[in-house]
Amino acid sequence: MARELDEYRDCAPKGTVDFLYRLSDVVSGRKFLHVSAVRYGSGMAEILRRLVPMMKALGVDARWEVLAGDQEFFRVTRLLANALQSQDERLTDQMQEVYLRINQRNAMALDLDADLVMVHDPQPAALIEYRKGGNWFWRCYLDVGTPRQHAWNFLRRFVVAYDAAIFSLPGFAHRLPIPQFLIYPSIDPLSEKNRELSRAEINDVMQRLGIPRNKPILLQLSRFERFKDPVGAITAYRLVKKHHDCRVIIAGSGVTHEPEGEAVLAEIQEAAAEDPDIHVLQLPPEADLEINALQRAATLIFQKSVKEGFNVSVAEAMWKGKPVIGSTAGGIAAQIIDGTTGYTVHSVEGVAFRARYLLNNPGVIQRMGGAGREHVRRNFLITRDVSDFLTLMRLFANR
Repeated sequence: MARELDEYRDCAPKGTVDFLYRLSDVVSGRKFLHVSAVRYGSGMAEILRRLVPMMKALGVDARWEVLAGDQEFFRVTRLLANALQSQDERLTDQMQEVYLRINQRNAMALDLDADLVMVHDPQPAALIEYRKGGNWFWRCYLDVGTPRQHAWNFLRRFVVAYDAAIFSLPGFAHRLPIPQFLIYPSIDPLSEKNRELSRAEINDVMQRLGIPRNKPILLQLSRFERFKDPVGAITAYRLVKKHHDCRVIIAGSGVTHEPEGEAVLAEIQEAAAEDPDIHVLQLPPEADLEINALQRAATLIFQKSVKEGFNVSVAEAMWKGKPVIGSTAGGIAAQIIDGTTGYTVHSVEGVAFRARYLLNNPGVIQRMGGAGREHVRRNFLITRDVSDFLTLMRLFANR
């Protein structure tokens, strides 16, 4: 893995890898444990799959444990996550008992001995009640800034027992009696989703997906959820279409066994009607190559969310040199430098206006694409995540 770590020299800012090696000297041999509810999928799990080996390569005794839960537990934690993100869900006493029981069972089964234990998101938060030593951090990726109060009250009793909490944005956080840190999520530039692709690889994927490349391509890539507003993206495309012959791709996942996903997909298909330039793609959970190719083939990227977490797909798109036109929801505006790497807008009409301007000015597209890639290089690569975590380990080494 040390060889793989050196491979980041070609994409990370100059001196980053050498800095990581020097920083690791002061934490070498210490135990760093990550605990999460899932091992597969995008987002947090995707980063941990690379982050843990990278920390090992730097001499840290890094491990990753995953909760064992049943279907009922994950149904309960999905409702909890929804309520924490302001949706009208309520946890019954029985649901809370399910949550506590599974956490207790895992606390007895998992090896939680480490110098620093980082617990990711709400699902395993109650493990703090079974700590045996070390420093414990709670890492929250959700926007819990305006939760349903009953859900936050339930979770808060665990959070305040941690030594510190980490949030992705200031607006996601709460006033707490423990130290809080701000760490942006990151992307791995060498992963299948973000690695460089040849023109032939991109063409092969687009041909397999049945999407011609004879017109400018507008792309919105996200789960099929109403919060992502895919129908709004189609409406914006229709406004652009009056002035530019283009096509739009609405690609996403979250349909299988998800009633909301099925309903949203039906709404998208209805909005698409018989327009041959609207392509609706259902992607499997591990469609990393397809996502990579779609983003590289696109001319412009839309992210028309009305509510959002951090959503590193914005950074992924900018890493591929694509301007992003996004809303101000969640972490989208924290990633886009308005007018430099893309635009933040407040309406469907705003999306269409900015898209029309860019399609009329291909030189601006190229300039924004280059600025976006450099912005991601300096702020959103996994090497920065490693640096932040090693710094925290050093900071709390003697506490």
